[in-house]
Amino acid sequence: MTAILLLLLLCTPAHAEENFEARVRRIIETNAAGNTGYQHIAANLWLRQKPEWASQKLTELLREPSGDMFWMFPVTAIAYLDRGQLTPEARNALRQAWRTYMPYRGDTENHWLLYYSCLYLMAQLYPNQPAETWYTGKSSKENFEEARDYIYSWIDLTVTKGQGEYDCTHYIGVYLLPLSYLAAWAEDPQMKSKARRMLDWVIADYAVESLNGLYVGAHARTDDIQVRQKWNGVSSDFGWLLFGQGYPLPGFSYYVFFYTAASAYQPPPILQQIATDRSKPYVHREHKRTRNRWRFTDERHAPVYKTTFLHRDYAVSSDQGGILQPIQQHSWDVTWALPDPRGVSNTIFSLHPYSSPYELQMYFPGLPDFITEAVVRSKKTYDSPDKFLGGSPYEQIIQDQDTVIALYSIPPGTRFPHINGFFPDGLKHFEEHPSGWLFAQGGNTYIAYRPLAPYEWKPLDGGRRLYSPHLKNGTILQAASASEFPDIEAFRKAILALPLKYTLEPVPTAQFQTLRGTQLTATYGHPPNRKNWKMFDGPFLNSEYGSRLLTLTHGSEKLEIDLR
Repeated sequence: MTAILLLLLLCTPAHAEENFEARVRRIIETNAAGNTGYQHIAANLWLRQKPEWASQKLTELLREPSGDMFWMFPVTAIAYLDRGQLTPEARNALRQAWRTYMPYRGDTENHWLLYYSCLYLMAQLYPNQPAETWYTGKSSKENFEEARDYIYSWIDLTVTKGQGEYDCTHYIGVYLLPLSYLAAWAEDPQMKSKARRMLDWVIADYAVESLNGLYVGAHARTDDIQVRQKWNGVSSDFGWLLFGQGYPLPGFSYYVFFYTAASAYQPPPILQQIATDRSKPYVHREHKRTRNRWRFTDERHAPVYKTTFLHRDYAVSSDQGGILQPIQQHSWDVTWALPDPRGVSNTIFSLHPYSSPYELQMYFPGLPDFITEAVVRSKKTYDSPDKFLGGSPYEQIIQDQDTVIALYSIPPGTRFPHINGFFPDGLKHFEEHPSGWLFAQGGNTYIAYRPLAPYEWKPLDGGRRLYSPHLKNGTILQAASASEFPDIEAFRKAILALPLKYTLEPVPTAQFQTLRGTQLTATYGHPPNRKNWKMFDGPFLNSEYGSRLLTLTHGSEKLEIDLR
């Protein structure tokens, strides 16, 4: 019967639930049907059922803890969902694990927030206990104060300079999860209140750059799958849960479950409106930061400037180029809407597949002789010439509305001295025009893509790779809705009529008059002045850089998220 129930839940159409509470219930019940992991224990405790099984399974899993901060968060949730259901033996095993198992704190922003949020809550749950009862060798009071101070410092850095791991398609869940914990279980009213405001802040950041639940545009971190299949990641779970948009992952991600099992926080109605209103195209700009830089710079947090153009049919988004986040950066793309994006690649972009110990040593403490090998153990495509992830110090990007110019100037001797462009299978139309323009249609979106140097095609599962082995290089992309033209032939004619001049020597330079009438000029080595950019700037979100105050606007409605 349990297996049949689970199958029915997974096969139910994504839009069958009509409200937030029903979606919450579906996530919990789906996980309660499993019987192997911490999430299944937590789901049954949430439902107040099967306490004997939960106690037995928890004791079994705690015999050999592993997973570091990714162990801490499910066990913390179980501790708070217990509510007298676990046996004394299971409860004691849980407490003793926090004495004998030493979880690694990690080396990234999401690791630290997970680690300290869980340590904060566990020290709160077991107050006034001596240092010898904790793996840290510190008392409950010392653990609590260290964790509290880090959480507050992270909040302040985020609302003054932005996240270092900004707009991540996967790690959005790893930020929303600990904030959900603090909002639900922190006893201190100030911590609880700040956590709820930060939930609104992070959710707003996602809502304004989502397209039918898809997280579009430039990302500090994404992965090899979601960079091409924009649906296939954790952010889609949150688009579905929070706003009823799109489709969740089969069985739901670990992160959306534990978010739900804690606060199940539902954002205010204005965020629902911002996430779903694409009645008019708009431009949204953001000022973020890099993660901590340790070498080769005097600037610990370099600025990140993002531009996103949202239309009901598509989105075009970019950062300024450069190494803004190691390994998994995604700098620009066009993404088009589809009625059902599951299993479909619905994006086009280009990049320089840069790989170097220089990048890794800028952000990680490892030694140069071994650091690439160490990274490839977990991020297997990092040192691959055909990869589609990563930033490059030799890429510069500018964007105006739905037009992008990306220029590349790669020094001789650079590892992987070529450009990769991604074109998916399933395009409604694709044409290599004698003018040098490539014309494509994805969904209801027309796309013109202009390589600035010769190229060839490489076969690829699910699409094809544009390969251009030229050190001086560039891409121009112009998108438009199919509703703007009678047909794609009219779009092609309009593009071919637009003035375009470019040269690759001595440095790449392009002048292009966009479909929107802007004379867009880009020269490699001469980026535009972006120093006066706001933290958020657009019709829906506005915040002065460093102000700690974010104003949400939709029509006549306004809401302030105040972290001053």
